[in-house]
This record gives sequence, C-alpha cells and structure tokens, in this order.
Amino acid sequence: MTLKIGVIGTGAIGEDHIRRCMQALSGAEIVAVTDVNLDRAREVAEKYAPRAKVPADGEALIALPEVEAVIVTSWGGTHARYVLEAIRHRKYVFCEKPLATTAEDCLKIVEAEAAHGKRLVQVGFMRPYDSGYRALKALIDKGEIGEVLMIHAAHRNQRVGANYKTDMGITDTLVHELDVFRWMLGDDYVSAQVIFPRRSGKAMEHMRDPQIVLLETKKGIRIDVEIFVNCQYGYDIKCAVVGELGEASLPMPPAVELRKSAALSTEIMTDWKERFIAAYDVEVQDFINGVRAGALNGATSWDGYCASVAADACVRAQETGQIEKIEMTPRPALYGG
Repeated sequence: MTLKIGVIGTGAIGEDHIRRCMQALSGAEIVAVTDVNLDRAREVAEKYAPRAKVPADGEALIALPEVEAVIVTSWGGTHARYVLEAIRHRKYVFCEKPLATTAEDCLKIVEAEAAHGKRLVQVGFMRPYDSGYRALKALIDKGEIGEVLMIHAAHRNQRVGANYKTDMGITDTLVHELDVFRWMLGDDYVSAQVIFPRRSGKAMEHMRDPQIVLLETKKGIRIDVEIFVNCQYGYDIKCAVVGELGEASLPMPPAVELRKSAALSTEIMTDWKERFIAAYDVEVQDFINGVRAGALNGATSWDGYCASVAADACVRAQETGQIEKIEMTPRPALYGG
C-alpha cells in the first residue's frame, strides 16, 4: 500500500524531500503540495509530482481526504500551527526542525499528542540516522570506552548569509548537537554556558563568531561544542567522546586521498545537505515505514521540546554570560515518562 503524503513548504529542504519521496524512496507518493508562494509550489509539483494537488494553504492540504500523512518544511514560525492541525485531523506528521520556535508551543504539541494517546509526530532531527553517529552510539552502549566523562565537539560552516544572527548559532546550528547528544547518551541537560573567543574577522559586523557552548548533563557529563559558522575552509562536524577507558571519535565522511603536486590531500565538503544526504534518506524512509506500520521510531515531540528548552537556555547564556539552568516539565507517559 502506497502512503499518500502532502508537503507544506517547497523551499530547498521541502523540494528535496519531495524529490526523495518520488525518486529515491519506496512506499510513498506525493499527492499534494503547497507553499506561501503558490507559484513556487506549482513549479516544484510539476517537476516531481505533476499529478499532485496544490491547495491554497497548509490547513487546506491537511484537510484533503486523500492526504494520509503530512511533511512540514515551511518556515519555523508556522510549524506549531500545522503540526497541531495535523494532530487534530489524526494524521501522522513529519516536521522538520524546529518542532516550534518556542518551548511553550512545543509543549502544546506534546500535550495535544499525549491527549490523543498515540504518537503522530516525528521531528526532523536526522543525525541519529547518520551511520557515523550510530556507530559511535553502539560503541558507547557496549561500554567499549567505559562510562562517558566528556564530549568535545565542533560544528563549522564555511560561511553563512547576511540574515544569520548570533542567536541562530544556537537555534539553527547547535540544535542538532542538542538533540543528537541526548539520544547518544540517554541523558538530559541541566545547565548551559556560552563563552565567546576572539571574534573572527570573517564574521559579519552584526554577529559574534565563533562561540563555545558548555553543557552539563544529569549524570555529570561535560560537553563543549565549538560553533564556528564562518570558518572559510568547509563544512566540518567533529565529535570526540571521552570515557574512563578510552576515546571514540565520529568518523569523517569518505573522501578520496589525492597525491598531486608534491602534496597529499583529501577534499572537505562545503554543503551540509551533501554531508548528511544518506541520513535524510534513511530518516524519511523510516517515517514512511513507521506510518505504514502504525508506529513511529524517529525523534518525538518530547525530543523537540527538550531541544527547544535547552536552546532557550543557551540563548539566555549568550546574553548573560552566566551558567543558565535547563529545567523541563515532567515527561508524559506517552514518551516513556
């Protein structure tokens, strides 16, 4: 049975999900597409799903009887509205990060889903689907390095656009680490601090870059994450987990080793979509399979809420320079609370 999906938002990631559902994955068909720019929606639909309907807005798409599941890839401020509407219609929904732009709205989604009594929402955190992170977690779970004590990580972008602001280093960039480390460690955060090293001359005048985020978990694990979004040389993700018995590091993506002109080199990626393209494929296929089986496996609404609460604390820490507490409401039973 083919799962009939409607997609809200046809920007870069929305178009890419439509392409992968129609051309790369199995068991799904895009039957409706919409965007705030309807001409753009029609253009993308014609390119990948010419038989898809193009309703006037997200609410109209969700209400279509033929739409069995929804993918939300519109701008972040609309996510809560569409996810809540999908829950109201008892339809499964895959929502790209963030689940919502405030922890309060994330909690509304958690409460609505808990009231329904069944998981309907998967949040688009793709790093747990990356083969490198999965191998790292498996090694930690087997106890190969003993109890985890520390994590040293870095999230570097070659450069960012003029609309990128200092707080987006947390809400758009660090948020991936905030999610994947909770998943990898099976632990929650209790505090955050942000410090700013010497400012890069390559950063735009309105932003501070790089920055270092210091996190502490309930188990006492200390995590430091360097966020450097104008590093110039490429897109580079690093993670080293230090345990009592040794250290385990995230493997680098495969790259050809080149010997030329008296030099030895390997290429470094510059595009985040290229770095995690396989993870996106596995993630969306897992959503399709989960809906068809009636049980989702990916990141939950609770995970989206936890990432939002931690991000809010990090943004406060940017402003105060102090250690900020990270406190969450009790976890509902639906999510294992």
